[in-house]
Amino acid sequence: MTDPHPIERLLEIMARLRDRERGCPWDIEQTFATIAPYTIEEAYEVADAIDRGDLAALKDELGDLLLQVVFHAQMAREQGAFAFADVVAAICDKMVRRHPHVFGDADIADAEAQTAAWEETKRREREAAGENDGSALAGISRGLPEWMRAIKLQKRAARVGFDWPGVQPVIAKLHEEIEEVRAEFAAKAAGDAQAQARLEDEIGDLLFVCANLARHAGVDPGAALRRANLKFEHRFRAMEALAQAEGRALAELDLDAQEALWDRAKAAGR
Repeated sequence: MTDPHPIERLLEIMARLRDRERGCPWDIEQTFATIAPYTIEEAYEVADAIDRGDLAALKDELGDLLLQVVFHAQMAREQGAFAFADVVAAICDKMVRRHPHVFGDADIADAEAQTAAWEETKRREREAAGENDGSALAGISRGLPEWMRAIKLQKRAARVGFDWPGVQPVIAKLHEEIEEVRAEFAAKAAGDAQAQARLEDEIGDLLFVCANLARHAGVDPGAALRRANLKFEHRFRAMEALAQAEGRALAELDLDAQEALWDRAKAAGR
């Protein structure tokens, strides 16, 4: 039979884990800072389960992510800052406030208009909180993964008209950035001591344009890279299996032989 109060049970479990006398030593010594990386990791695990279409795994991963919220709330409660109920109340209030077309009498035509209204509501909230940054880029968190922050920066700039008119100028810019990276590699090979620092800048520019290309294509760069990683992993493991089937170790083969196995693995995966 399902527990009628599963959230309360989870809160009790977390409080017990953090109990200074009877709790778990590892849980007791954690702080907001030490737990934050786990919170980010669990969010990515949720995304991975969704990508794989594994609903059983999604249930488990959502539980792990919920635990992170409960963990942070418990630590805040111990400091007298806030408790889990305050977290729930705050998000409930925010959702009602930011959806006046659902919970009030506002009229919003479509999803695009809702996005604009959402951003305007967030802007007013920042003003009410005393944040006086009037930039179109205000309020974009610096704690986001950098590819995600790049997309948000570009979207905000686009709202005031600062954007390429289509995909072709973005592709042209991508080629331009590749040539600049190529030039810095040549400078580094020639012994230029400052080339490494410039390489970091130019590769950063290249990645920023790649994110912009993904935005114009309507592609989530994080999801695209996850799929690319998965594709590489599958093909590399297939290479290892092919080499092993022939009685060879992949590391013992030269690059030409490895590339031949890669082509076989790629063809088999189509």
